[in-house]
Amino acid sequence: MLGAIFPDLEHSVPRRLSLLLLIGALALWLVLGYGLRYGLMEDVKWVGACAEDALRWQCVVRSNLGLLIYLGVFGWSALIVSLIAFFIPRKVGQVLAVLGLLLGILALVLYSASLAVFAVVIAGVRLVRAA
Repeated sequence: MLGAIFPDLEHSVPRRLSLLLLIGALALWLVLGYGLRYGLMEDVKWVGACAEDALRWQCVVRSNLGLLIYLGVFGWSALIVSLIAFFIPRKVGQVLAVLGLLLGILALVLYSASLAVFAVVIAGVRLVRAA
């Protein structure tokens, strides 16, 4: 799986190690997503700070992220990328499946669970399916 992202490592990294690296990267992505959710979106200090000065870069990021969440961009993009990955063969499909999985995890953490569940399942099935 890691060979799909880094083709030079395909023969030098055993399959089990690439699976462990992928799981580690997904866990790190999950932690970063929850940090973004609870550190920026739901933290009470940012509500007051952004009410005083809405032009702070943190407040702009928070506002734009809220708009992306409201529009369901993360969930829809995860679902679309996962569906495309499901039908694309070989390494390109695996890379798209990893991208769909990352977007799906972000969507799950950031309030778009209804679409993200399907995206994560489809991407996961694509990753375990033989080329």
